[in-house]
Amino acid sequence: EVVGILCLISVAASLDFKYHHAEELEAYLKGIHATYPSLTHLHSIGRSVEGRNLWVLVLGRFPTHHKIGIPEFKYVANMHGDETVGREMLLHLIDFLVTSYGRDPVITRLLNNTRIHIMPTMNPDGFEATKVPDCYYSRGRYNKNGEDLNRNFPDAFENNNASIQPETQAVMNWIKNETFVLSANLHGGALVASYTFDNGNSVTGSLNGYSRSPDDDVFIHLAKTYSFNHASMYKGTGCDNRPTFPEGITNGYSWYQLEGGMQDYNYVWGQCFEITLELSCCKYPPADQLEEFWNDNKVALIEYIKQVHLGVKGQVTDKNGNPIPDAIVEAQGRPHVCPYRTNEHGEYFLLLLPGTYVINATVPGFKSMLKTVEITNNTGNFSALKQDFSFLEVSIRSRAASCPKTPLYQELEQASAAVKPTLHLLVLMTVVLVIFK
Repeated sequence: EVVGILCLISVAASLDFKYHHAEELEAYLKGIHATYPSLTHLHSIGRSVEGRNLWVLVLGRFPTHHKIGIPEFKYVANMHGDETVGREMLLHLIDFLVTSYGRDPVITRLLNNTRIHIMPTMNPDGFEATKVPDCYYSRGRYNKNGEDLNRNFPDAFENNNASIQPETQAVMNWIKNETFVLSANLHGGALVASYTFDNGNSVTGSLNGYSRSPDDDVFIHLAKTYSFNHASMYKGTGCDNRPTFPEGITNGYSWYQLEGGMQDYNYVWGQCFEITLELSCCKYPPADQLEEFWNDNKVALIEYIKQVHLGVKGQVTDKNGNPIPDAIVEAQGRPHVCPYRTNEHGEYFLLLLPGTYVINATVPGFKSMLKTVEITNNTGNFSALKQDFSFLEVSIRSRAASCPKTPLYQELEQASAAVKPTLHLLVLMTVVLVIFK
């Protein structure tokens, strides 16, 4: 038994720049948790088609559970099994975070004020199936059932009739069970930060070749945060003869339309802002390039996590100070098709850029409360602005119906078919009000 523990600790002590297959990856994560038990929590959120665990390592001062006021952040890599750089970057990020905690004041404050979830591989079967590394397409992209996991989520724009895969279902359950605020998923095959929406229709501006979310300004900021902190992404250089991306960012739809994508699902149904990071022109580059990739991405990976502290957060309570779950809390002028609601602790988190906003808190059946807030950039302080709401006349626990998994934007498009484009926002707000009722 002692030998086993020593082996685990030695695994945690040195992380080489090489590709770690399933057993090595599991041994590494277990070694890290054994070495840093109070700073980490290791659990599997489900299993792949072939029965491999979908491991998540959680890091933070309170790694085992959500703490009020501390936002939840996640990184997911390797959902396409043959896109491998992100998988190794996340292992090195883990190594960097645990070894810097208590030594580096910035990392220490980051981990004290953020709960960080890291999933190095969402498609372990696809990775193991990729026998011959290739810069371009290989069958390892898909899961064992031959499904592309990044086309497998419910879609807000069209009925994609996907047969939900075990890996997808595990991630959907995970999103439902945590209050994720910010996320990124790591891919390969280009060098760019891509943001929501990946799909679209006339309501979101797809006729102009760009699918705009209500939080487009925030998404552009998030994508630029990554690209400008990366060694070269911001230069917008294309791979081979493929298109270049100004400032190293792109709207997903502008690049190419896809349905059933994970980032749109996070934003619409998970209340979590997610971007897609394409980290390498070559999908599965030689292992001797991994150290260079780590040096290119290290600062960007950390700076991006800090953005979870943008904007405003708080609690909605009744006259006795009890939390009110499922209260709707949104900034005026940026309604979401699936209204953003408080969690079981009555908490909300809204990512917003510095500026003046009116925050609207609504408990169904009661009068809305409006509060004007002046938001500054608090990412350096590791805490968003705090703004609580107390409903004195309410002493009930309202249970809202969960948002339907139907293509919500489809209804908006039908409703606005006869309306000029300038009225799209009005229609959007009307439909949101209908959903509220």
